[in-house]
Amino acid sequence: MTRKQQAGFTLIELMIVVAIIGILAAIAIPQYQNYVARSEAASALATIRSVQTDAEDIMVRGLQPVVGAAGANQRALGIAADASDSGTISVANYDVTGIIDVVFTFDAAGVSPQVQSENVTLSRTVDGVWSCTTSIAAEFAPGDCG
Repeated sequence: MTRKQQAGFTLIELMIVVAIIGILAAIAIPQYQNYVARSEAASALATIRSVQTDAEDIMVRGLQPVVGAAGANQRALGIAADASDSGTISVANYDVTGIIDVVFTFDAAGVSPQVQSENVTLSRTVDGVWSCTTSIAAEFAPGDCG
């Protein structure tokens, strides 16, 4: 009598593999979502930092920096309000003494839940010092933004 050779995997072996994959996915997916949120926040800061030099130059000339089309005594920052798919860019505050706030506001949908409707603000003081503030939770905020 000849014995038939077993081929393939047993049910228990397959169940163990599926359990391991499930555990790895349970750890990896939230970490990936956190990574995406941090990436979107850093991208927002990089987007508004790109107009920092232009804003400085415009203010030195005694004009008001604006996003989009400029009127009298204004000059455009060279970026559209909807330049990013993640949100909008605006100048929230301006004073002839040299104070300006350039704000990136995330959309309410289409971005990570951790950054939805939050903002990143790049501010200039009268002394010419630029700083970043944000309403995003500290664990997702860009590194130099508090």
